[in-house]
Amino acid sequence: MATKVRAKKRKPSVKMTKKYKTAAWTRSAGKNPEGGLNAKGRASAKAEGSNLKPPVSAKAAKKSPKKAARRRSFCARMGGVKGPMMKNGKPTRKALALRKWDC
Repeated sequence: MATKVRAKKRKPSVKMTKKYKTAAWTRSAGKNPEGGLNAKGRASAKAEGSNLKPPVSAKAAKKSPKKAARRRSFCARMGGVKGPMMKNGKPTRKALALRKWDC
């Protein structure tokens, strides 16, 4: 007689455990008001397969050449993006991100 093998219970996906339809990094809950994503936003993006790291300031870039290269790369890419730096008298997400990275 063949014995039945029970299937392991799967952990519910991120979308099933939360009451929101979208991930935190797409909502204001995952965004840092000073620019970029907060820890919750990075965690929700990681759950979807991204590998995001926190911003590198100029002070942190002086300590590590690897971080300095990452900062230069980000500033070169993001600084060339078209779009306004201010909207309705407030800085845009682009401006906040560039400020956070000390670009």
